[in-house]
Amino acid sequence: MKPFLFFLLLLLLAPFARAQNVPYNVVFDLTSKDTLDHQAVIRWLSGISSARPDAKLEVVLYGQSLDMVQKEKSTVAAPLLQLLQNKNVSVKVCAVAMKHHNIEASQLLPGVSVVPDGIYEIIQREKDGWGYIKAVH
Repeated sequence: MKPFLFFLLLLLLAPFARAQNVPYNVVFDLTSKDTLDHQAVIRWLSGISSARPDAKLEVVLYGQSLDMVQKEKSTVAAPLLQLLQNKNVSVKVCAVAMKHHNIEASQLLPGVSVVPDGIYEIIQREKDGWGYIKAVH
């Protein structure tokens, strides 16, 4: 009876032991020009980075959201630049959206990357098993 109970206990605890090794990767989808959404993304990145230092976090911007990462327009530049010091945090901007809004890479905050297509970037992250969060309030 003891071996059976021990085996049963192992079966019950196995998922918890495995859960500790699962990577914590999240991609944030931001299309909004609303600065409240920009502030929310900063809060989420800060909170997750503090709680899970091993977490890989990526923000993908396209549509109307590009003000968040422009040197002259960002209302969250200081905290964003601080977050970008973390090697596990990345911010990527859609080249198609940049072209549509006549924005040059030189107008972006340091540390912000440009990807050919924001939607494709998000799809690729999801395909790789990353969690997905649409940034809206």
